[in-house]
Amino acid sequence: LIGCDVARRRGLSLAGARIAVQGFGNVGSVAAELFAHAGARIVAVQDFSGTVFNAKGLDVAKAIAAARSPGGLPSMADADVIASEDFWNVESDVLIPAALEGQITAQRARRLKTGFVIEGANGPTMPEADEILGDRGITVVPDVIANAGGVTVSYFEWVQDFNSFFWTEEEIERRLEGILLPAFRNIWDLHLEQKVTLRTAAFIIACRRVLQARSLRGIYP
Repeated sequence: LIGCDVARRRGLSLAGARIAVQGFGNVGSVAAELFAHAGARIVAVQDFSGTVFNAKGLDVAKAIAAARSPGGLPSMADADVIASEDFWNVESDVLIPAALEGQITAQRARRLKTGFVIEGANGPTMPEADEILGDRGITVVPDVIANAGGVTVSYFEWVQDFNSFFWTEEEIERRLEGILLPAFRNIWDLHLEQKVTLRTAAFIIACRRVLQARSLRGIYP
């Protein structure tokens, strides 16, 4: 959802766009599937087993099957196995770090060849790297909004269990879209208005809401 929206706002067509994904679990593999469904090319994938690359695009279904096999990603056919550090040299339109925190260091940020970073993991970009990416004009969609879908749906599950009433998958997706997209649009608008990064805009909105809640409700207990 967020990836498609930010691409549209920056004028990037997803048809043929190059996507690189680090981490191929629940977040990375699903992100790859969604981008591929939108017409993008998944050119590089990295997980703990190794890194594979294909400039023409990897078959996501085969990549998922390989990642789950004993041989891991390197066992995938129609893909070149490259060194782990070379993943950060792959040219892409969108980079999705969806593995561990602290993966985009200052050194890596200086040589990234991408237009967008969409943080699928928690804290994958180091603070000094964040500044470098900003100076280079690389848009970073922060984790606080980019990977908020999982915890939002967990809240939906709690609500359903509490009420013993269950929604369809379509209803879940509709409700999730109704929360995430307006939240991102608010962040985007403030980022343009104040001329700050998306991360800073997200923090500004969060702080405003905390202060407003404290003003209305007081400090509890």
